[in-house]
Amino acid sequence: MQRLLEDLAPGHPDCELARAIDPARLPAHIAIIMDGNGRWAKRRHLPRVSGHRAGVQAVRATVETCAQLGVQALTLYAFSVENWKRPRAEVETLWRLLRVYLGSELPLMMKHDIRFGAIGRLGELPAFVRAELDQVIRRTENNRGLRLNLAINYGGRAEIVDAVKALVKDALVEEARSGRMEIDEAAISARLYTAGMADPDLLIRTSGEMRVSNFLLWQIAYAELYVTQTLWPDFNRAELLEAILDYQRRDRRFGGLGRPAVIEDAAIEPAVEPAGVPAR
Repeated sequence: MQRLLEDLAPGHPDCELARAIDPARLPAHIAIIMDGNGRWAKRRHLPRVSGHRAGVQAVRATVETCAQLGVQALTLYAFSVENWKRPRAEVETLWRLLRVYLGSELPLMMKHDIRFGAIGRLGELPAFVRAELDQVIRRTENNRGLRLNLAINYGGRAEIVDAVKALVKDALVEEARSGRMEIDEAAISARLYTAGMADPDLLIRTSGEMRVSNFLLWQIAYAELYVTQTLWPDFNRAELLEAILDYQRRDRRFGGLGRPAVIEDAAIEPAVEPAGVPAR
């Protein structure tokens, strides 16, 4: 948190937002559906790829701000299993942009002690994309700051299917060894792509769409949802700080009753029926 305040020049408009945040109540894990690149470009009569290029700036601002705040994990939805349906030229441009991003942002990751990871069906990615991802993962594996997860060739249902497959395989081995296998929520969580990480506390979606789009379906069971009309390329540090402040104003109950209500002591008088009216 202090690193962010030190980075802001005196009088910067984001200073007031940053100072309003309670560092003791930061979301440990923030997940973001980065939506609206295509619409951003269309409104400017530009090709869709221009929106994707502009969105890289929003990624940089978001990652750096989360690192400076002291957020533990940030998961960005970059490419879904359904996105293969897009025009081939657009998909190939996305891979090129990813390579450029990983190369240009590695110094920032090292500066802020960011540990990079990727989640999804990574084995189905083009070989050169997987090689770039693996290289940055190796270079940052000893960092101990923000955990940055890129969800790529990712789908929430696919993740659950993969977890169940792993669970069944392990159950067969365990049953042969000890005759029993415990299957519960913990067993499934341990086989998700995000195993070992806290579930997201805050899910942000840009562009105003009111859906979760097959993203972290298991993990967001109790996440606070924040939807902004802002298109992803226009999502900046102030937008992120506003989302965190909104999160901190909420009463997270996790199925319980939340904060206890204050009940004033008062005498409760018995109801008196009017004369001639029988009691019900």
